[in-house]
Amino acid sequence: MAETTDVLPGATDDFADLIEPFSRRGVDLGLERLQAALADLGHPERRFAAIQVAGTNGKGSICTLLHQALLAAGLRAGLYTSPHLVSWTERIRPGAEPIAAASLRHHLQAAAAAAQRHGLTPFELVTAAAFLAFAEAGLDLVVLEVGLGGRLDATTCHPDRRVIGFASIGLDHAEFLGPDAASIAAEKAAVLQPGAWAVSGPQQPEVAAVLGAQARRMGARLEWVEPLDPSAWVLGLPGGVQQLNAAVALGMLRALRAQGWTIPEAAIRRGFAAARWPGRLQRIHRLGVPLLLDGAHNPPAAQRLRRELDQHGQRHGLGPGPRRWVLGMLANKQGVEILQALLGPGDRAWIVAVPGHASWTAAALQDACPAAGVGLEQAEDLSEAIRRAAAGGSGQPVLVAGSLYLIGHLLAASAPE
Repeated sequence: MAETTDVLPGATDDFADLIEPFSRRGVDLGLERLQAALADLGHPERRFAAIQVAGTNGKGSICTLLHQALLAAGLRAGLYTSPHLVSWTERIRPGAEPIAAASLRHHLQAAAAAAQRHGLTPFELVTAAAFLAFAEAGLDLVVLEVGLGGRLDATTCHPDRRVIGFASIGLDHAEFLGPDAASIAAEKAAVLQPGAWAVSGPQQPEVAAVLGAQARRMGARLEWVEPLDPSAWVLGLPGGVQQLNAAVALGMLRALRAQGWTIPEAAIRRGFAAARWPGRLQRIHRLGVPLLLDGAHNPPAAQRLRRELDQHGQRHGLGPGPRRWVLGMLANKQGVEILQALLGPGDRAWIVAVPGHASWTAAALQDACPAAGVGLEQAEDLSEAIRRAAAGGSGQPVLVAGSLYLIGHLLAASAPE
């Protein structure tokens, strides 16, 4: 997921008084500010070991698979991810559960003076608070999900990341990372440290070339893995792509084991089966309507979602024929490409604004791509869109996608039925 700090309307958030004062910085990549602040705080990042996951799509899934396996192995393991769906506490797990709100407030307050002194961004402030929490908890090992890019991401301030995983790398956040897949891959590959052990699944040829060149430059080992056999592994995360994410996680865990960590294969299997990650092929009910949620916020993720539905729709409660969508896409995203990837022949989509964000409209999408705009309608809000999409839908799940912010808003807006 990208480095981001926007608060979802309706979300549970008790920390605006501590985080919002730093929001004027927005996204401002760099390591020096946070490194200086961590020095002022006594270098909490030096008090626990870490592994790191970079990439475009699948980072969160790989991280939760890793975290669950480490916990199942009896290790005191933490997890740091971004963004959150409902609460800031979701980002920091100093153990099996998200950090308590009171504890997060305490660590944000502890980091505030150094954050002000060095002009941290909100993401850097929260990262500093996470490092303080992990150090205080006396953890053995923490799984760090890169926020945006890698080379200048706040998580890369951890000085010793000897095992690094790469999720699928594709086009996203070109305004920060570069105009093509090779440029983006270079920013992400730069997380590699001398002597690191890196694990990646198959990548586009230009991405694979960049990863290989950077590994050679840094004297790092780069291991390529293929998707796990679904008949041999039980995963708690739905979707065919998880076999690939799990293969990366497995390679990383075996690399840790080769470095002396005790992680039995049986514990890995228990952890993989226990893994859960909201907002990715998640089935819920709202307004009496069955929904299938997936964040799919860039073209590669949209392509994978469509492929999953075409190949395994029945697993997700979908029958054959046209589908009904509720889509919300940020205006700075590749809305037309996402739309073209998601919608099949005869599909209809109700377009909504992502609350609190500039968003694509149905009219703008129709103007940009008339052929894809035939089945589009604008809806005033999520509730209206869900009701209209469900009408005449034969009881099949309505698909909600296009933005994790949209999914977070939906999950925060009302309690599950």
